[in-house]
Amino acid sequence: MQEKQSLQEQETSTTAIDNLIAQRKEKADKMKAAGINPYPAKVDVKDKISQVRKNFEQLKNEEVSDIKVSVAGRMMSRRDMGKASFIDIADGTGRIQVYVRKDQVGDDSFKLFKEMSDLSDFVLIEGTPFRTRTGELSLKAEKFQIICKAFRPLPEKWHGLKDTETRYRQRYLDLIANRDVKEVFIKRSKIISTLRKTLQDMNFVEVETPILQTLAGGANAKPFTTHHNALDIDLFMRIAPELFLKRLVVGGMERVFEIGRNFRNEGIDRNHNPEFTMMELYQAYADYNDMMDLTETIIKNCAAAIGSKINLNFKRLKMFDLIKEYTGLDLLPHLETGKLFDMVKHLNLDLPKNATDQKILDQILDEKVIPNLKEPTFIIDYPAIYSPLTKIKFEQPEIAERFELYINGMEICNAYSELNDPYLQKIRFKQQMEAKVKGDEEAQPYDEDFITALEQGLPPTGGLGIGIDRLVMILTEVESIREVIFFPAMKPEC
Repeated sequence: MQEKQSLQEQETSTTAIDNLIAQRKEKADKMKAAGINPYPAKVDVKDKISQVRKNFEQLKNEEVSDIKVSVAGRMMSRRDMGKASFIDIADGTGRIQVYVRKDQVGDDSFKLFKEMSDLSDFVLIEGTPFRTRTGELSLKAEKFQIICKAFRPLPEKWHGLKDTETRYRQRYLDLIANRDVKEVFIKRSKIISTLRKTLQDMNFVEVETPILQTLAGGANAKPFTTHHNALDIDLFMRIAPELFLKRLVVGGMERVFEIGRNFRNEGIDRNHNPEFTMMELYQAYADYNDMMDLTETIIKNCAAAIGSKINLNFKRLKMFDLIKEYTGLDLLPHLETGKLFDMVKHLNLDLPKNATDQKILDQILDEKVIPNLKEPTFIIDYPAIYSPLTKIKFEQPEIAERFELYINGMEICNAYSELNDPYLQKIRFKQQMEAKVKGDEEAQPYDEDFITALEQGLPPTGGLGIGIDRLVMILTEVESIREVIFFPAMKPEC
């Protein structure tokens, strides 16, 4: 019965919206018939609301400026009082109250305002700033013009819109209703521009590599597939730009980076979206220690750019030392011996019975180690066998020169000293192919051309990949990746 009532309410709401749209369309038609264009191509807007507020902040109560300003924005509220009204308008920089009076704007404009304007319309206001007797900085309108007739009203509870489904599906409503949401995305832009400038100042060259690839390499992930009709070949949306960027280093471009989209056919949760933004870079004559130094510089610069106050006292700790500290187990000597599952049974991990050793290690990190990291921590020195593109320690070949950075329990980046031994890379690729035959859908393919490039000679190189979406989450202190992606992936509504 409750579901039936809900459907009835929904139908009633839809009918009401349809009626309002029809009424607003009729107003637009009346304006056109009267020779008034409700959708002008251009209007002369001289001022931004934030600048008006700043320039006239010194006005005292009931003081009126003699300087005229011109602003435009969306009408967010109105309070009608016969021959005068107060409205609030908002542009991309702020919000301000406007006093619209018949004897100030003239009969025709006031009639247009009273009979044709609605909340959510975009309007142009020309007038003089003043401060009301209650102390609110406002504009006294001398000209009022509708510059975009909005057919749909604002949501019934648009102020502080909270429904997450509506917020993410109709981000434009979210941006209208929640000023702090817009601020997060402005900070995102500053973070990316700061990251870019930091690297350019260090002589890194920004490049672009293919998004459509014949092989989905560079990471262990399941790709999205598509088909190119003209070439009659299957292609993959890239899961990482790594192998192409390293080809550029082989070609003599010693410092390169790319900021762009990657695509992985994986689950969706607070930390994952199938389409996400990465920054990936490669630096010749560097190793993973240099990459840690560079990571600290990048993140500190980005934090400073937006005024973030999060803890950035970085630590560097070895993976197997951390596992031993929080579980008491020395696991490195027992990898791939068939003993690991029984050794960790008492830890009560969330594991299937057929869990691989790599999955077991990942779960130990997720459940027993990472929750205990109170400061930003580089977890370094991963098992070489699970790091197919990473250089091994010459004096300790079972360990790869690799790190992952965790801040507030979330992985922010992955980096390593790049494997540049073509013979060893062949072996690693073959191991990945064997894993794929055994059912590992995320195993990497054998890339023959990349081997050819390595045989040409890749200098000692450090590589780093930073998840931009997660970095923004950390620096703006939001809890979900959907809060930092304008249009996150969602299942279509039925």
